[in-house]
Amino acid sequence: MPKRHAVTAAALMLGLAAPALHAACLDDAQVEAMVAGYLDRKPVANPEGLSDADASCTRAKLHALLEKRLGKAIGYKAGLTNPAVQKRFGTDQPVWGRLYEGGLLDSGATVDAAFGARALYEADLLVRVKSDAINRAETPEQVLDAIDQVIPFIELPDLMVQAPPKLNGAGVSAINVGARLGVTGKPIPVPSGETERRALLDALRDMKVTLADDAGNTLGGGKGSDILEHPLNAVTWLAKALAAEGFALKPGELVSLGSFSPLLPPKAGLSVTATYDGLPGATPVKVTFR
Repeated sequence: MPKRHAVTAAALMLGLAAPALHAACLDDAQVEAMVAGYLDRKPVANPEGLSDADASCTRAKLHALLEKRLGKAIGYKAGLTNPAVQKRFGTDQPVWGRLYEGGLLDSGATVDAAFGARALYEADLLVRVKSDAINRAETPEQVLDAIDQVIPFIELPDLMVQAPPKLNGAGVSAINVGARLGVTGKPIPVPSGETERRALLDALRDMKVTLADDAGNTLGGGKGSDILEHPLNAVTWLAKALAAEGFALKPGELVSLGSFSPLLPPKAGLSVTATYDGLPGATPVKVTFR
């Protein structure tokens, strides 16, 4: 082969090989090891060097294995919807994961402080999908039209990796946004009257969310608008993100909106109560760590 053609062929071969060399989607064995660590509550290797596409690929493999072990998905988690939490993970955009059956407990539940490899807790909120019109929602008002419940929620995520401080947004996405457990309070029905609906929208934006221990000491908290200026904006973001990957929200599914508080480590003997001051019908939700 003439030298010029040999160089051209070599360059072509390198060009074709480049995507494979740089692709960072975890392979099947790595994802299986991630699931084994998840089930054993043992830290797994940090996923590093992931692009958004690599994270999506890894997350899809993880979901396929989790569904075999945990059962069907019951909804989704929008994560990193709070700018303060985004900053912690060095990103400026949310991420999403799936919630699985068996992961939601009733308020008052007692769980192990070491419920995961890297256990944490945070004040959150769930909504329940009423209509598939939610997938076309552009505003909080349109989201409210397509949900039938708002549910107080203390999420119990598990960052599951050996070095959580090294996680970035793509890494958080790859580990299913740390979804593991959560404690749910009494659902608040979405009212039918226009005046009451407007009041609920305003209350979700303006409410003060507080985490406190049994002695009344404040552990963390925030306000409704800390999540994308209005917590229901997390749903419009999620619907678009799911559509981009060929998924859609379905009636009956739950959506976790994100954190109103810092992510905090549990301790044995600690009881935590989340309150939602200014949110009509909201009763406190509580979890105790043993």
